[in-house]
Amino acid sequence: MTTTPAVDAHYDYVIIGAGSGNSIPTEDFDDKSIAIVEKDKFGGTCMNVGCIPTKMYVYAADVALAARESERLNISTEYHGADWSGIVDRVFANRIDKIAEGGEAYRRGDETPNITVYDQHASFVGPKTIKTGQGAEEKVISGDTIIVATGSRPSIPPVIADSGVPYHTNEDIMRLPEQPKRLAILGGGFIAMEFAHVFEALGTEVTVVNRSPLLRPIDSDISERFNKLAAERYTTHVGRLVTEFSGDENEVTLTLDDGTEITADALLVATGRTPNGDQMNLDAAGIEMREDGRIKVDEFGRTTAEGVWALGDVSSPFQLKHVANAETRKVRHNILNPDDMEPMPHDLVPSAIFTHPQIAAVGLTEELARSAGFDLTVKVQNYGDVAYGWAMEDDTGIVKLIADKKSGRLLGAHFMGPQAATLIQQVITIMAFDLDVRTVATKQYWIHPALPEVTENALLGLEFNED
Repeated sequence: MTTTPAVDAHYDYVIIGAGSGNSIPTEDFDDKSIAIVEKDKFGGTCMNVGCIPTKMYVYAADVALAARESERLNISTEYHGADWSGIVDRVFANRIDKIAEGGEAYRRGDETPNITVYDQHASFVGPKTIKTGQGAEEKVISGDTIIVATGSRPSIPPVIADSGVPYHTNEDIMRLPEQPKRLAILGGGFIAMEFAHVFEALGTEVTVVNRSPLLRPIDSDISERFNKLAAERYTTHVGRLVTEFSGDENEVTLTLDDGTEITADALLVATGRTPNGDQMNLDAAGIEMREDGRIKVDEFGRTTAEGVWALGDVSSPFQLKHVANAETRKVRHNILNPDDMEPMPHDLVPSAIFTHPQIAAVGLTEELARSAGFDLTVKVQNYGDVAYGWAMEDDTGIVKLIADKKSGRLLGAHFMGPQAATLIQQVITIMAFDLDVRTVATKQYWIHPALPEVTENALLGLEFNED
């Protein structure tokens, strides 16, 4: 029989994870005792190894690529290569690391005297009771309410993990001491394609290996076009599996199932992410998990254990920072207002892939919309058909809108091209407020000749049934 160890400290709230979870405490909690447990850096994946630093690299890559391709605009420029160590210092030493350190210092400081920080790994030892650290550093704490926000980690296929061959993930690839001349990337999702763009634009020879088409889950029109563009820019091996790995810190070799050998200076593994709940001994707390590894929560964010909540990558169906932030706001509200709880905000979740061309989407793909039985009207609009597209000499960008022909309701929107993540925001508004797209294009001005005209033309190109 397992007994719960003696508790060293009890709190009103225990928050495990200082990414989005660190935003739970507001002035509403000033009179409550709170423990924040974070074994890594404050700010979580997004701040330290994810969306924020990667976009700083992406922006540098965009500038480098624009310089390299300027001849198509009759501009003569040269790209001489990246000061890799300078980029690393600018992103991390000068900004990211300082913010992470400042976030932890703030929680440890006099500004939040009701908050205690624990910096060791947390695992449950009983209902609403966790152990942090080991040996002399071991502490057992409990709370009236527990919020689990421990995020996710890179998924590493066993064939790689067991090979002994050095590899990198998003968590360390941006801090390499030197920019690799040759980089092999295993994977074809968001992370893989963003880093493929970053390294190739900065001058690295990039080879991508993936068992299925690149960015397979997105709308097929976007995916097919992107795969063609990617094959022109990178060496791609799509539909292939790696059967053997060999190498050391200086060079790695991948052998594919068709006999192809790929040699590179470094290997980036970007084959998805695993929720961290499996590292927390959840059974001891009565917390159940789903088959896909996420903590099971109800529509309000409550786990199967009374008084325990979960949010973000550890439980959410969307591994996106803006979703984790939105879930944080809902969990905070629901904890403070148990008689007026609000469901998790999982409707019309948009996403963007900061590769090249940039990609953004919201709502249904055409395939999903058809399978749902809608009578569709679909419009694919080229960037190059509007004036600003001419200015950019763009011949790859498209906007694809999917709407219900009967109601005028926009069901999905998919952008690929410059500023896609920005352009789609207006379409997100259309969908969020359930506006009738039959009138959206004509009841407002669209600045000419700005790039949003590509959205205007796509809306005007949708065909609807006459009343």
